[in-house]
Amino acid sequence: MGFIKALANFTLQRLAPVVLLALCLTLESPAQAQEFPAFRAALAEHVAEDADIAEFYRSRDFASLWTGADDAGRRGALISALARAPEHGLPASRYDLPALLASFEAVKSDQERGALEARVTQVFLQYARDLHSGVLEPGQIDRNIVRILPRPDPAELLSGLIAGNPVSFLRNLAPQAPEYARLLRARQRLEAVIEAGGWRAQVLDDRIAPGTSGQAVVSLRNRLIAMGYLERTASASYDHALQAAVMRFQQNHGLEADGVAGPDTIRAINVPAEERLRAVLVAMERERWLNIPRGDRHIWVNLTDFTSQIVDHDRVTFETVSVVGAQSSDRQTPEFSDHMRYLELNPDWTVPRSIIARSYWGALQTGGARHLQIVDARGRVVPRDMINFAAYTPANFPFNVRQPPGPSNALGEVKFMFPNPYAIYLHDSPERHLFSTRVRTHSAGCIRLNDPRDFAYELLSRQSDDPRALYHRVLNSGPLQRIYLEDPVPVHLVYRTAFTNVRGELNFRDDMYGRDARIYDALVRAGAIAAEQGS
Repeated sequence: MGFIKALANFTLQRLAPVVLLALCLTLESPAQAQEFPAFRAALAEHVAEDADIAEFYRSRDFASLWTGADDAGRRGALISALARAPEHGLPASRYDLPALLASFEAVKSDQERGALEARVTQVFLQYARDLHSGVLEPGQIDRNIVRILPRPDPAELLSGLIAGNPVSFLRNLAPQAPEYARLLRARQRLEAVIEAGGWRAQVLDDRIAPGTSGQAVVSLRNRLIAMGYLERTASASYDHALQAAVMRFQQNHGLEADGVAGPDTIRAINVPAEERLRAVLVAMERERWLNIPRGDRHIWVNLTDFTSQIVDHDRVTFETVSVVGAQSSDRQTPEFSDHMRYLELNPDWTVPRSIIARSYWGALQTGGARHLQIVDARGRVVPRDMINFAAYTPANFPFNVRQPPGPSNALGEVKFMFPNPYAIYLHDSPERHLFSTRVRTHSAGCIRLNDPRDFAYELLSRQSDDPRALYHRVLNSGPLQRIYLEDPVPVHLVYRTAFTNVRGELNFRDDMYGRDARIYDALVRAGAIAAEQGS
């Protein structure tokens, strides 16, 4: 019928004929399969190496899911979903829909049908896994992405498929977080922009200020109109409307919103739509990695945005500027999720070995760094003149190095603890000048908060009628005090160079650690993105 050849250039406009073919394929029903043990034997043979699939079919006496006459609904739903896989940035070649359809058309025996049944189940499980929790394994891309992916159980997937509407079941495998739906729409808009030729000519000047006019202003105006930041106008002057559009663009790109199109702003305006699409595709994969309940109340730290938020029922109720890990590979802040359990007030600071080696060992050997104490395993201060520093290195030093509580303590007056293997937490900082920098990558890995007291008040508001009084009563009661949260709060340390606000507007940030570039390259290698698109 020439259908498979036509499928090589498959588009969504051809989707209806594909589903119709799936529904019309006439194969034996499960009841008939019992009369043809060859089907059951072939199916059992082809699923034998996968214990989960084998057990599922064994529990159903090897009745078919896909290849029987009564399976048309599931068959059509899967074929429709596979045809739309590229919309989600999934590797269509991994599922090979044209070859799958060709196999359906070519089946001539029960043995072949049994083999096909097993193959379709394997494709379904691979697709479900990719859509639900990601195409890639993040830890293989960057050691600082330490997410445990919420991989679905194969038996639960197969049971869920047959328990309800297969179309709804397949659709709901994708992340249900509103952000994923917004990113899908943003991807569609960007693809339409690219197909139409992009965002007009780039802006060539490196600084354009309000009150000026001329061709540079026209180029800036046209590009912002194409991006949706400015209503269509014929004005060639940098007027108030254009200034407001520039400010809105700056806000959405993490720039100082001064309304002046300076070098950083123009550089961001000139980024092509193709590059912005790459960031969105990576963000969609990252959303799949985090396809877990976020928590009705949770803490959201976007490292690239240098912000820490408290979110209640998808609404930001508090936000503060943050400092994150430096860009050197040994100081970058990792990505993971955990639960905040307590606040530690008047904290001391036990200096990590890596920081001792990098910043303090020489000073300790020569009698410097007097603000630090040497303590033994029982927490007792050891006089320095009793230690032969020349006999040790930072790696085998048998003591801890600690900074006691105080106004100059590196952790400030409070830290927010979610005990984890990476010794990462949120905390105050005496280095207030660092919060005024634009690229706030200054820490050794932890997240420093510009407004730690207000952050604490908001956290404690769920368990105290007067969280300020509670905080300061404990703060003033002595060194190293704790306030335990009655309900631990989920904490998500994320890295998003593309994200949306509640109005659906795209925001972009710099890939400061280079992680998204590596993820994008991995998606290209996996076939999720066409190689020519990645060039």
